Amino acid sequence: MQLQTTETSYLGWAGDGLAVGIFEDQVVLTGDLVNLDTRLAGNLQDLITETDFKAKEGNTTAVRVGSHGPVRKLLLVGLGKSESWTLDRLRRAAAAIARLGQKEKCKTLGISLPIWNQDPGATTQAIAEGVALALHQEQRFKSEPDPQANGITQIDLLGLGDQGVALQRAQQIVSGVILARQLVAAPPNLVTPLTMAATAQAIATEHDLTLEILDAAACEQRGMGAFLGVAKASDFPPQFIHLIYQPRGIPRRKLAIVGKGLTFDSGGLNIKVAGGGMEMMKIDMAGAAATLGAAKVIGQLRPDVEVHFISAVTENMISGRAMRPGDILTASNGKTIEVNNTDAEGRLTLADALVFSEGLGVDAIVDLATLTGACVIALGDEIAGLWSPDDTLATQLLTAAELAGEKLWRLPLEEKYFEGLKSGIADMKNTGPRPGGSITAALFLKQFIKETAWAHLDVAGPVWTEKEQGCNNPGATGYGVRTLVNWVLSS
Repeated sequence: MQLQTTETSYLGWAGDGLAVGIFEDQVVLTGDLVNLDTRLAGNLQDLITETDFKAKEGNTTAVRVGSHGPVRKLLLVGLGKSESWTLDRLRRAAAAIARLGQKEKCKTLGISLPIWNQDPGATTQAIAEGVALALHQEQRFKSEPDPQANGITQIDLLGLGDQGVALQRAQQIVSGVILARQLVAAPPNLVTPLTMAATAQAIATEHDLTLEILDAAACEQRGMGAFLGVAKASDFPPQFIHLIYQPRGIPRRKLAIVGKGLTFDSGGLNIKVAGGGMEMMKIDMAGAAATLGAAKVIGQLRPDVEVHFISAVTENMISGRAMRPGDILTASNGKTIEVNNTDAEGRLTLADALVFSEGLGVDAIVDLATLTGACVIALGDEIAGLWSPDDTLATQLLTAAELAGEKLWRLPLEEKYFEGLKSGIADMKNTGPRPGGSITAALFLKQFIKETAWAHLDVAGPVWTEKEQGCNNPGATGYGVRTLVNWVLSS
């Protein structure tokens, strides 16, 4: 599919399907919309009237306007109230148009949407992201892929002029989001710790990053007993991935992004019960997938910031070697952990990854993980949780998420709740009482950071969706990639 910008407006464009965004206060036609209605022989007004189109946000409708005129089909998308026009609403409108154009079998599609904040570049990037992500479909594992999955061959973004740089940036960002989606969507027999390491190697080779892979022996030398305790039961060797983007010249800042990388989580000896969703535990590496997706984007954008992308990757399986409830593990900072639930394994792998990250002397660390069901209960399946003792870092991430259209909500690090993690025989247990489970998980991670600015993102909800929302189709969403990239660029 070819995606391009043009100076041509909807009054001069000709093609298969013309898509126009309309605010609620534009359903009574004025100005150029009157001229468009005239050009289309009154079909614009007829479509609004006959479908009772109110232009509420996300409303769509379409009509055939002729076979021999400049436009075959007219597509409308509602934009809601004009006073609250945002980049995310722009991105979602573009996604809705792309899906409608596909449904209406438009081979060529012209898209006319209002410019955001008098910024054609940002507008172009948001539209291009929305279109590309909406049209991406997972068909790799079907023996007979749907040949009609994307019949659109060309999309013109109207009235935006030459925006080649913005289109390129959108393409780069989308490539990272789609990589994350593909990793999360793939079955666990195909995405293993070795696959994740190979993916990191491909990113390093293609985008000139440095890669360090620590095997089990190297992790043991570093005292990573928490990570290795989880990894013992898997037949796949653990892979501790450290991918480094180094800018030319002296970096302005040094950052670390840490992603939870459980390629499959059976629950261990505390095995997940029937109905517990074990078949979906391929998504337990979505934090690592977002980390690799962000690495792919940063390697293309090449900012003046040094970034370390880190993930302790393994499976949580069951065998005679598996860690047991009651075992005590020693993390690489010397902290001892009583394992009272083998299904709270992600925080154990993150513990050693956080210690490793702080040892690099970075200015800030962000980890993201599908860590707790408690966060999904608290925030639902569209919002990730944010915990940080650093107000500046928390604000940076909230701003980055808003720009990305990825929902994020800050929750408290209530220190009193750590009482629930105290152990009589070790420094701490790996789980606390059921109430406040996502908070105690964050407090557990906090024990492995000394002084560096740090934030934890619990992304258990929004990394997968069963319905179309925004620019996501059902399935893996690639959540986190755009937020992480925005954070790096603005740090």
